[in-house]
Amino acid sequence: MIGLVMAICFISHLNRASMSVAGTDRIMGEYSLTPVQMGWVYSSFLLVYSICMIPGGVFIDRQGPRRALMVVGFGSAALGASTGLLGWAGFGAAFFLTSLILVRGVMGLLSAPLHPAGARVVGNWFPAGQRSWANGIVTAAAIAGVASSYTLFGSLIGTVGWPAGFVICGAATALLASLWTAMSADRPEQHPGVHPTELSWIQGSDCARGQAEGRGDAGWLQLLRSRNLLLVTMSYAAVGYFQYLFVYWMQYYFDRVLQLGDVTSKYYAGLLQVALAIGMPLGGWLSIVLSRRWGVGKGRALVAGCGMTLSAGFLALGVVSSQPFYIVLWFALAHAALGASEGPIWATAVDTGGRFGGTAAAICNTGGNLGGLLAPVLTPWISGWAGWGWGIGVGGLICLLGACCWFGVRLEPRVEVRQGERS
Repeated sequence: MIGLVMAICFISHLNRASMSVAGTDRIMGEYSLTPVQMGWVYSSFLLVYSICMIPGGVFIDRQGPRRALMVVGFGSAALGASTGLLGWAGFGAAFFLTSLILVRGVMGLLSAPLHPAGARVVGNWFPAGQRSWANGIVTAAAIAGVASSYTLFGSLIGTVGWPAGFVICGAATALLASLWTAMSADRPEQHPGVHPTELSWIQGSDCARGQAEGRGDAGWLQLLRSRNLLLVTMSYAAVGYFQYLFVYWMQYYFDRVLQLGDVTSKYYAGLLQVALAIGMPLGGWLSIVLSRRWGVGKGRALVAGCGMTLSAGFLALGVVSSQPFYIVLWFALAHAALGASEGPIWATAVDTGGRFGGTAAAICNTGGNLGGLLAPVLTPWISGWAGWGWGIGVGGLICLLGACCWFGVRLEPRVEVRQGERS
């Protein structure tokens, strides 16, 4: 199950990021589109994706994560292939641009349940003490999909052209969605391949039973008044700001500010994404280790809070460094430490929601996206006023505020690690 969720996250994010690869390499020149016009294509996905996140979470809780990921998989396949078909249609530039914005916007709509559904699968299939690790490797697979799009999809369109490249990726996504449909289930007790011993291990978690029975859970609208969910969402907004800062401005910082050159800057920016992907499962593993000693709640809080604090410190060291090697090293460590917080955040959001875990995860992810949307705008504004050192460094200050949120997170006893998980 976790392998299938990882594969869906990987290919969904590859399909998402491939638009920027095709846009830069082929589409903008072929249709004489300006960067602003191409930016509308990119933003159409992200805007609709963010708006539909919470409705997507409600859909997960009503229909189950299996159906939600079917929608994501087949939707990403259909809209990805449709992107390629637009290139074969022979439209003029104006009609092509309008159609492309519409297609990518619909893809954002159908992709909205992706991460909340993946987190809900983890909540259903793993005992409490294992969920941070499982969520960490799922989010790492998504980052790997983004990082590989530059080479995999770039090579593909270099061989067959960008329209055929989108169609081929769409077909591969449809095949994976079919595999998910045939082999997945919402809960382990519904899956014919689950051994009774495995089932008893999973269901031995009090939190897993609580989610299945809906014990003590209020209506999903009351999630908006949950202190735990509010704090975790605020923390994830800080994570989102930091991550989007690196996505949108690190290559520019290396190339234009530090004058390291285009090729070197792309390479260094890619290394930072690799560091983030490495930090995600490591944070999940560390959460397991600490949960065995201190309990699930304290273990997650220590990993997330300390990871974000270290991230801010490493970022500051990178800003004040003068040698490119040390700048990249400190920035990579900052991104890896930040990635460690992903697993605990997703696991805590789902556990807080109980049987409305999909909606809770969607609320949390909405906060992450809203925080992320500020970074592309605030970073150059602050840099123009106080210099790029402050423009980058503010991300560390925001990260520290996000770390402080974990002082107030309190998980209920039913999500504490059971005795069998301590051995």
